[in-house]
Amino acid sequence: MIKSDHRWPIMIIALILLSSLVISIHGNDNDLQNFINSVNDQNQKKSKSSSEEVFVETEDEATPPEATNVKYSEPINDLDISSAIKILTAPDLSQPDEQTKDKDSEKNKANIKNLDNLLNFKFILDNDPWVENFKVAIKSSLEESNTLENQIEEHENDAVGEKNMETEMTPEQLEAHNKYLEAMKLINSHSSNKAKGYLTMFQAAGLGSVDAKIHLAWAQLFGTHVNQNIVAANETFHTLAEEGNPDAQMGLGFLYSSGLGVNVSLAKSLVYYTFSAIGGNQWAQMALGYRYYAGISVTTSCEKALDFYKIAAAKVAKDVTLSGGQMIHRIRLMEEADASGYNAGILDKDLFEYYQLLANKGDVTAQVGLGQLHFQGGRGIPLDYEKAHHYFLQAAEANNPIALGFLGRMYLEGNEYVKQDNKTAFTYFKKSADQNNPVGQSGLGLMYMRGQGAPQDYSEAFRFFQLAAEQGWVDGQLHLGVMYHKGLGVRRDYKTAVKYFTLASQSGHVMAYYNLAQMHAAGTGLMRSCSTAVDLYKNVVERGRVGEKLMEAYTLHRDGHGNAAFIIYALLSDLGYDVAQSNAAHLLDRNEVTLWPDDNARYTRALVYWARSAAQGYSPAQVKLGDYHYYGWGTAVDYEIAAMHYRLASESQHNAQAFFNLGYMHEQGLGMSQDIHLAKRCYDMAAETSADAKVPAALALLKLSLLFSVQYLQEIKWQHWDLYLLGLLIPTLATLLFMKLGYTNRAHQHQE
Repeated sequence: MIKSDHRWPIMIIALILLSSLVISIHGNDNDLQNFINSVNDQNQKKSKSSSEEVFVETEDEATPPEATNVKYSEPINDLDISSAIKILTAPDLSQPDEQTKDKDSEKNKANIKNLDNLLNFKFILDNDPWVENFKVAIKSSLEESNTLENQIEEHENDAVGEKNMETEMTPEQLEAHNKYLEAMKLINSHSSNKAKGYLTMFQAAGLGSVDAKIHLAWAQLFGTHVNQNIVAANETFHTLAEEGNPDAQMGLGFLYSSGLGVNVSLAKSLVYYTFSAIGGNQWAQMALGYRYYAGISVTTSCEKALDFYKIAAAKVAKDVTLSGGQMIHRIRLMEEADASGYNAGILDKDLFEYYQLLANKGDVTAQVGLGQLHFQGGRGIPLDYEKAHHYFLQAAEANNPIALGFLGRMYLEGNEYVKQDNKTAFTYFKKSADQNNPVGQSGLGLMYMRGQGAPQDYSEAFRFFQLAAEQGWVDGQLHLGVMYHKGLGVRRDYKTAVKYFTLASQSGHVMAYYNLAQMHAAGTGLMRSCSTAVDLYKNVVERGRVGEKLMEAYTLHRDGHGNAAFIIYALLSDLGYDVAQSNAAHLLDRNEVTLWPDDNARYTRALVYWARSAAQGYSPAQVKLGDYHYYGWGTAVDYEIAAMHYRLASESQHNAQAFFNLGYMHEQGLGMSQDIHLAKRCYDMAAETSADAKVPAALALLKLSLLFSVQYLQEIKWQHWDLYLLGLLIPTLATLLFMKLGYTNRAHQHQE
């Protein structure tokens, strides 16, 4: 036992040791930062497209951005992970040269020890299993690969990976995998098979298929085709995420971002999204691209957003078919609710049945229209190649050039219903082109350019593309751009390539957006613009298959399934869809979501979605932000901030409601000094901006004129009160005299 007179020397020694430990830890922090800088300074390697005739290869790659530390707007309260997350700040998406791989690998191994020391000290008091798993995952990702793109490439070669997986599977695993593939085939077919497909999916999950478990977890989260069970989905995502499954990490990141079944934690969400993106999950890559684009829980960085969007966009471009993919509908629930005449673009059921009746009676126009509708999907009609082929074939019997051209496209590419056949495709294209139809002309041009089913002849390809482009056909414009960009049969001309890509993008062709993004990202043929490239890549990824969920969410909302619709919109919001952000906020605002019974919790979440939508330029969302601060929904009442949002919406986007609200605040002096003149100006602007605002603005102006009169009477000094009184008495006396004379005249007439 230590005596009391010996305590002071021991305490001094303890303080000295503690100071040494702090200095040592500071050194470890410096070592870690040096390590991070070394990882982010690796050389980039250009990624090439697999589709030679459509994908634009950039000549010069952009200089890799410098690394900056991640900052969070909402720190995690239960543990401090800021230093550990620095290791994940904006991973370099480039791939090092072969000569530097070994050197970088040695550097990583040398720094793992420093990282381990730092993590052990930072988490010495934390026993949370998530913390330990996070530490292991960080070190594992460093040991396995040097750069993010290396790790992503390990997951992107689907064909080879699938083949290797099947050869390495045990009989039980192979049975589970085949059962999963059978389930997916049923689910992706006609709606009548979906129930059977999900039953098969449960069987595959029971046999141990990880893919089936992930698919069911999302279905349970959305509550589509199976009973909604957020707790079960959460458990599945947690279990598989701990095993390193990138799809489960994506799901877990979304749960932490949205607060479904867990407390909201933007930092944990960022961590799981990052690991999922490294694992090759396209949704996570979109989510991170959007976060760096908008500065959500991280420092805004155009270059980092560009890196993530570029990888995700390449996957979308790789899957683009000649049909262009299914049409993406961006239906605003807020506008649909506020305007009775709002056209959501959904084909009326009775009208669709009428077209079918006409087509069955031999109407060629109806047959071609229905064929195109089923070939591309959209307007509430699912993509269906079998029906598309049926209607095109009917119209082709009447020698319709459009139907002949589309049949050529179906046979050129092939699908699950039509077997690929170059000879048949060429025949249909030729019949269509002979009638000067641009669909057939561009099809022949593509076959000559590729040398597919016809001798490769760039001159003939250019001639047919030019004929199609002159008629405004988007495929002709796109491929002319490709030929000028690559110098195929013509002199390479980047400016002309940009011209044709821009024309094609105006028709909404996803590959035109992608090629323009490639050129802007690398500065090929024009000045490099990171922001333009990000906008274009974002447009590309949002036209991918995940965009089809917008229609799924709308259908659920229309059928009264508010919770399921909200969760899908919330997911798409995290991926950067502005229409999903406003729709998620609208459902919360209208109390159509019962996941959070507390009004304040709903309004707080709605405020976040309104803010994200407003940041992407949607003016009604900006007005909603003003309303929330004006009334104190989900936040404190703040008239100044409310006025700021109204002013932003009115000045930048000329929103009539914003003008009106701003006029009222000027009139009442709320959040600003009272100014009747500015109020009148705002009311006038509201009436000029929208016809719907004319009546409310007229009533407000009438009220304002009365207020102005009262204010004027209050402000005058009344020093000439006798003149004012005389001015009132003279008209009064004149009126009385006139009435008296009239009465006298009537009395005389009565006596006579």
